[in-house]
Amino acid sequence: MPHIYIDGRLFEAKPGQTIIQVAYENNLNIPHFCWHPELSVAGNCRMCLVEVGFPKRNPDGSIQVDADNRPVINYFPKLQIACATEVSDGMHVRTKSERAIKAQEAVMEFLLINHPLDCPICDEAGQCKLQEYAFKHSRGFSRFDEEKNHKPKRVIWGPNVIFDGERCISCSRCIRFAKEIAKQDVLTFVQRGDRVTIELHPGTSFDNPYSMNVIDICPVGALTSRDFRFKSRVWDMSFNVSICEGCARGCNIKIGVRQNQILRIEPRGNPYVNRYWMCDYGRLHYQYVNENRLTSPMIRIGDKLEKTNWTEAVNSVVERLKPIQPNEIMFIASAKATVESNYLLVKFAKEIIHTKNIDLLEHFDETFGDDFLRCSDKTPNLRGARIVGASSTSHSYRISQLPDLIREGMVKALYVMEDDFDDFPELYELLDEIDLLIVHQYNLNNKLTQKADIVFPTATYAESEGTYVNVDGRVQHFKPALVTRNNLRFMGMKMSRLDKFGAFNDRWSQFEYRDVRQSWEIIQMIANKLGAGWNYRKS
Repeated sequence: MPHIYIDGRLFEAKPGQTIIQVAYENNLNIPHFCWHPELSVAGNCRMCLVEVGFPKRNPDGSIQVDADNRPVINYFPKLQIACATEVSDGMHVRTKSERAIKAQEAVMEFLLINHPLDCPICDEAGQCKLQEYAFKHSRGFSRFDEEKNHKPKRVIWGPNVIFDGERCISCSRCIRFAKEIAKQDVLTFVQRGDRVTIELHPGTSFDNPYSMNVIDICPVGALTSRDFRFKSRVWDMSFNVSICEGCARGCNIKIGVRQNQILRIEPRGNPYVNRYWMCDYGRLHYQYVNENRLTSPMIRIGDKLEKTNWTEAVNSVVERLKPIQPNEIMFIASAKATVESNYLLVKFAKEIIHTKNIDLLEHFDETFGDDFLRCSDKTPNLRGARIVGASSTSHSYRISQLPDLIREGMVKALYVMEDDFDDFPELYELLDEIDLLIVHQYNLNNKLTQKADIVFPTATYAESEGTYVNVDGRVQHFKPALVTRNNLRFMGMKMSRLDKFGAFNDRWSQFEYRDVRQSWEIIQMIANKLGAGWNYRKS
């Protein structure tokens, strides 16, 4: 294995690695714009210029040493780009020498010559590499007195991405991503020199399932999200780690929150699951968390659902379950719910209600899945739900039998947790024929909510702590990003600097917390009312 010295520190490298890869793996920062660990090397920003040298050797091949018995290093006359220079055994690299620093300052000066001063209105402000390097690696002043070049601004590339040509620094990350990862080779450089810009191929649109990843990898504010555009400054948001629930892949994500509302979702690097990417569907599938939420339990009185409190709702469930025989109720578990909630639903059905009638709704869409990240299973926890027994057996009723079971009067009550019958529309018409429908739901405008007799407002994944098991069997735990009335700060959420203080400076102090609970908490309340004596707690 080759050994390399970076700023005097010895590191072991893998054959074929470049200098910047070794530095990246060992948490050493070599400034760069165009290099990305998942993309091919372009070498066009020149920000990663470093000094490279090798020990001088005597005529007999031995290494020359100085008076202190240290090797004498012969550095190349020209600086080398760390992103494209492969490591050789015995190589010495200087990233902070006077020559390297001057080169970085020169590159920054050239980049800033025509870059607009858009920071006050740019969505990337606060997390922009150019902004960061302007403080760390630039001269600190400008010598340019001429008119800056003007290029196309607010160019709509597709349904989700907007391009600003004046902010672009021509790193080519988006071009390489489109060709190598998204497999939609529709972007290219046009013009030359300071007039260079990026354009779509004529007659095309940048519209693919992974298009919004170019926003994440753009080191400046040249590419912005049409969904997030001008919503918030990043320093006014809390970013909380979680798991995407858009499909069975379970991509690792960061949820951006302000005033207890999700404003955006971004991928979080995990080499074993999603690497650095996520699909646009998972990124934009958050509106239901913010909108039309159930905020309190509801009970049907006559033809209307009326708000009630948790005690009355639980008591109503207990009373209305009494005349129903165990074999006349069916429990519908959910691949959208956590392992913990599915486990307790199965336990409640078998040990408290004494029925084995449990099955699981599956939501497959073969047109959705691909050979990269997206799975045809559009739920995050099908595998986890099956592990805890939340699916039918040879001795229980099945979802496919449910229409006939309702028509024949064999099923008189349904308990549906965090799911709907949108994939089985015929069931909606049959729900009027059963005596009792209990549901755990997120939204008021859900069809199943409108049919229910008792509705429990349920915490979404963004308000929950729990576990998903993805398509590969990987167990992934997550914590809440949003506050609810029953879920406060002891849950270990990360707060932005403005969230860490109470009263006046508390960004959530004026927000009405939703009175929602996780499904396992609701089930435990009902079970304990029936004498279970359970005492499951949050971790």
